[in-house]
Amino acid sequence: MAGVAGRVALVTGAGSDGGIGFATARLLKEAGARVAITSTTDRIFDRLNELPGDSSEAFAAPADLTETAQVEKLVSDATAALGPIDIVVNNAGMVEISRDEPSGHLHSTTDEGWRYGLDINLTSSFLVTRAVLTGMMERNYGRIVHMSSVTGPVVGIPGSAVYGAAKAGMLGMARSLAIEAGPYNVTVNCIGPGWIKTPSSSDAEIVAGGYTPAGRPGTPDEIGHVAVFLASEESSYVTGQLIVVDGGNTIQEYKGPQ
Repeated sequence: MAGVAGRVALVTGAGSDGGIGFATARLLKEAGARVAITSTTDRIFDRLNELPGDSSEAFAAPADLTETAQVEKLVSDATAALGPIDIVVNNAGMVEISRDEPSGHLHSTTDEGWRYGLDINLTSSFLVTRAVLTGMMERNYGRIVHMSSVTGPVVGIPGSAVYGAAKAGMLGMARSLAIEAGPYNVTVNCIGPGWIKTPSSSDAEIVAGGYTPAGRPGTPDEIGHVAVFLASEESSYVTGQLIVVDGGNTIQEYKGPQ
């Protein structure tokens, strides 16, 4: 199985040591990929030092992925360090460590809050994808994985209309792009995590994970393993899909105490 060995992967939103992005980057590196990682702050260099294996086969840089110029520089620098990018995992979004943007009901959402939520989740994925796509098509190979959510594409949560709209938008973008890029051997898929225990999880989210059929919240590694599969050569006939990883939560009608 070729997997991801020898491929160059860019993983965004990898700044947290306990987050999905860094777990995915670590698993890709362990599987033999050369890995570039990014986040909004310099803590990304701490994560770089924690990646396993040969340090010459890894790269890190902070970037604001809502800014076209910074995205293009990130892709250019990563390519110069590791080679042309074969794999992108668009994990950045949800929250930004340098900014506090509380959730709220739609009627109280400001113009700024709406644009910010779409920018960090959806626009960032668009800009990164656009920056690597032409090269993937020219080389007739690419794997694009969007870290969407069950919130938006599958279910809704009060106070998360902006987030849900952005995550549903990622799926819509992925499906259209899967058709456009399919003839060039470029696949585009989304992962829909459910309740995953990370450093940013609230107490309520951890409790909710206990009511899934699996009886617990998921782990970042459990999402990362799915991302590695979708990033692999073996996933060549999977495209335009949302792979839900939620411990069975969205299949059950009753979600209260037994």
